[in-house]
Amino acid sequence: MSGFRIEPGVARQLDEIYDYTRNKWGPVQAERYSRGLFESFQAIANQALASRSIPVHFGVDGQYCRYEQHFIYWKRRSDGLIAILAVLHVRMSQQSRLRLEQEP
Repeated sequence: MSGFRIEPGVARQLDEIYDYTRNKWGPVQAERYSRGLFESFQAIANQALASRSIPVHFGVDGQYCRYEQHFIYWKRRSDGLIAILAVLHVRMSQQSRLRLEQEP
């Protein structure tokens, strides 16, 4: 089994997703959705989830896939771990938000 690493800005995104889901649909749904995201991260690490290359014009090297209402952006690190770069809602401006998340 391979592993993954949550990049610094992603922890904040995951907290926001959890809080929004809990406030809108309750704690049971928030737990289910969060668990599904983490299962998707592990599936990416295990190469068990189909992904596509991030479009070149985004200016970020890596892959992305979809989990329900979010896109998961990731790349393989030199140590073999998967780096989760961003988790963005499908209605967000993906290109601009992904670039913002990558700025130091």
